[in-house]
Amino acid sequence: MSNPAYVDLRDKQALVTGAARGLGAAIARRLAAAGASVLVADVRQDLAKELCEDIMAQGGSARSITMDVCDPGAVADVFRDVDEAGQRVDILVNNAAVDVSKSAEHLTAEEVTRVVNTNLLGPMYLCLEGYRRMVSQGGGHIVNILSTAANRTWTEAGPYAASKSGLRAFTHTLFKEAQRDCEGIGVTGVIAGGMETAFILERFPDADVSMLQSPEIVADTVLYALSVPVGSALAELVVVPRREPSWP
Repeated sequence: MSNPAYVDLRDKQALVTGAARGLGAAIARRLAAAGASVLVADVRQDLAKELCEDIMAQGGSARSITMDVCDPGAVADVFRDVDEAGQRVDILVNNAAVDVSKSAEHLTAEEVTRVVNTNLLGPMYLCLEGYRRMVSQGGGHIVNILSTAANRTWTEAGPYAASKSGLRAFTHTLFKEAQRDCEGIGVTGVIAGGMETAFILERFPDADVSMLQSPEIVADTVLYALSVPVGSALAELVVVPRREPSWP
């Protein structure tokens, strides 16, 4: 696979959640093209395995793993398996997310729990496992995929906005702790605007795709975050379509 110009990830291992399709798949492909060995984490193992096969056919390295980010025990097991294999996670990308587009009047407690568990608690579980290991190994990078909803919300997006706002706050806290704990650790939040992926199009099939951006653009932004040298720190990046209605 041809490597992007701005970062060389050979000898690095990356773990990407929600990586079987959409933005997660685009990120996994970009990381593999830059030389990383990618752990494609998702509950949709059929799609995850297809993606890994395609990445390997292009000369990259990828392996699918089953992970429900809402289950802290399952998250811990994945990291324990990596430890036992004598490997490490150098790059963690928390991308898995869900949404339920309903007003507060019609939301159920189960729907709220699912969104908050997936979008906020899940990334926090992964950060807890990944960060302490990165401190021990003296380096690494965590990228949390945020949303314009972390800054400005809209109707029918209460749980989603709450979860992404919470994740943004957690990301900024972890950034400050990394500054204190280990110079080699990067923590970056990527605020991404609307993308032409199933995440939007399955819920809004009539969406105007001219107002959406390609997930590959956001994946390139993740790679840029990984390119920043140790002496500098990149806390947050914003990448939105030119016609993004929810920013600023």
